[in-house]
Amino acid sequence: MSAQATARLLVSGEVQGVAFRFWTRRKAEAAGVRGWVRNLPDGTVEAVVQGDRPAVDSVIAWCRKGPAAAAVTEVETEWVHDAPEFTGFAIRY
Repeated sequence: MSAQATARLLVSGEVQGVAFRFWTRRKAEAAGVRGWVRNLPDGTVEAVVQGDRPAVDSVIAWCRKGPAAAAVTEVETEWVHDAPEFTGFAIRY
């Protein structure tokens, strides 16, 4: 079993209005990770991704590209060490 990891992501670029949250949730569920994703008022997307480190890394890698209509310019990643345990993966509003 791989070590559990939690990452907080801040995704910048053309990432709102392009189904970024929907596709992030889909990719996260397919990877078997937990957490959430939401739009922020400044036009960025924030996500918290938790699970086995390779699965978390795969979602981070996907976020660097995003869905076809997105134009990601940056993904800031912060590793969180005392995160609460999440169940499922949600879109927050």
